[in-house]
Amino acid sequence: MASAARRDNGYFGPGSVVWRVHSSPSMIVGGLRALLVQALNPLAMAAVAQHSRFREDPWGRLMSTGQYLADTVFGDTATADRAASRVRAIHRRIRGIDDFTGLPYRADDPDLLLWIHCAEIHSFLTGYRYFDSEVTPAEADRYVAEMVRAAELVGLDPADVPATYADLTYHLRTQPLVASPAAMEAMRFLLVPPVPWPGGRYPDFPGARVLVVPGRAAWLAPTAAAVALLPERARRAYGLPNLRPLLPALRVPVLAFERALALAAP
Repeated sequence: MASAARRDNGYFGPGSVVWRVHSSPSMIVGGLRALLVQALNPLAMAAVAQHSRFREDPWGRLMSTGQYLADTVFGDTATADRAASRVRAIHRRIRGIDDFTGLPYRADDPDLLLWIHCAEIHSFLTGYRYFDSEVTPAEADRYVAEMVRAAELVGLDPADVPATYADLTYHLRTQPLVASPAAMEAMRFLLVPPVPWPGGRYPDFPGARVLVVPGRAAWLAPTAAAVALLPERARRAYGLPNLRPLLPALRVPVLAFERALALAAP
C-alpha cells in the first residue's frame, strides 16, 4: 500500500541537489547570467533572435522558460517527459542562417544544445553560491551529474555531457565567446528593465503589478548581480564594466527583489 501511494517525484526528487538549487530565489540571477553567457554563441543567439518573440513578450518568454524548468525539475515523470517532448518538437522546426557569421544553424544541433545546457547549469550554481548558500565540491559535482538527465531530456547523449564541475568549467572555457550584433541587442534588452510604466501593458500573471512600483529600479539589482557574476571574458566581450566589487552591496536588494518576485509569482 505504501509503495502504491508513493508520490512520483520525477527525475530528481527532494533529496537531490537539483531540488535544493532550483527551489532557491537565486535562480533569477542565475537565469539572467545564463542568458547573457548563452547569447555569446552567435548561432544560438541567431536561433533566438530569428524565432523568438522575446522582444514583443519578454515576460511571456520568461514565464514559459520558468514553466519548463518547473515541469522538468519538480514535475512527475510524465509531466517532465511531456514538457521535454514539446521542446524537442519546437527545436526540430527551428533552423536558418545566422546573419552575422553566414553559417547555418538548427536548434537541435547537439553542439548548441550542449552550450546552452552548460552555460545554464554553471550559471544557476554560481547564482546559488553567491545569493543563497555555499556548496561543497562534492555537492557541486553531484548537481552537475544530476543535471545530465536534464540534458538528456532535450535530446543530448548523456555520454557527451559533462558530469563533474571541473569538466563543465573546462568545456565552457574552451568555447569561443563572440558578441554578435544580436547578442549586443539582447544584452541591452536584458539590462533595461522589462517592466512597463504604470498604465502600460503588464505581464500576465497574478501579482504582476506589484513589480511595477518600483519595478524598473528594482530590476537593476538582479541584472547588476548577473553582470557582476559574468566570467571576465564574457564581460569583456560585451564591453561591460567590472561590477564584481559591488556584489556584497547587491546582496540585500537582490534578496528583496527575489522575495517580492516569489510573492508576486509563486
